[in-house]
Amino acid sequence: MDVCLFLIAPPCTSPARAATTADTAAIAEHAATMSGLKRLVVHTPLPGGAHDPYLHDGAPPRCALQLYFDDLGRLEDALRDGGAAHPFADAARFPVLADARLTHQAMAVRRFPVPEPSASVDGEHCTYLVSYEGPADDFNAWLAHYLDHHPPIMGRFPGIREIEIYTRVDYRGTLSGVRAQAMQRNKVVFDSPQALQAALASPVRHTMREDFGRFPPFGGTTLHFPMCSVAHVF
Repeated sequence: MDVCLFLIAPPCTSPARAATTADTAAIAEHAATMSGLKRLVVHTPLPGGAHDPYLHDGAPPRCALQLYFDDLGRLEDALRDGGAAHPFADAARFPVLADARLTHQAMAVRRFPVPEPSASVDGEHCTYLVSYEGPADDFNAWLAHYLDHHPPIMGRFPGIREIEIYTRVDYRGTLSGVRAQAMQRNKVVFDSPQALQAALASPVRHTMREDFGRFPPFGGTTLHFPMCSVAHVF
C-alpha cells in the first residue's frame, strides 16, 4: 500500500499570494529530485469553484501537494533533518507554500475502482478534495461503514476517473509547520471542471448525502474543495 504526504498551505489572503504557473513548475522540478518519490499531485483552487447542492466550505487551500511513496520509511526520510521535503518550507524558493503556516500529514492510500479510469495517471484533472477532521465516537465502526458503503456510490458519478481514500498513519519527521490530524481524507477526480459540476448535479450526489446521514457518529469539521490538479509521475 502506498503512503502519501499531504502538504497544505492555507487559503490566500490576497490574489497576489495565489499559486502561479511558476510556483507549480518549481514544485515539480524539486519533487523530481526526491529519492523514492513515485508521484506528485499539485492542487490549486478551481477558478470560480463548483456548486455543491449541500455544501460550501469557504476558501480552499492556496496550494496542496500530495507526494506518493511506496514505503513509509522513504516518506520519513524526506521529513528527517535535511530531508528532501524541507525545502518546501523555504520562503525564498516556494513562497506559495512557505509564506504561510504549512500543515503536513502522512496517510495510507486506498484506491477504489471506477468504470472508466483515466488513460494516464499524470497530466491535468479536476479534483474534489475532502477532509474529515474527526474524531469519530468509534473510529473503527465509522471507517468500516465509510469504506464499505461510500466508494461504491462514488463510483457511480458520471465521468469519474479516480477514487482514493486516505487513512491516518503515525510518522516521524522534523518538518516545520503544523502536523495535521485529519482522521480521513478522500478525493474524486474528473477530466474537467464541467465534468465535476455535472457529477455534483447528478442524482448520485443526493445518494451520497443520504449515506452521509447513515455514518456512525463523528465530530469535527468536514471540508470539501474543488481543485485544479496536475499530476507528475517519476
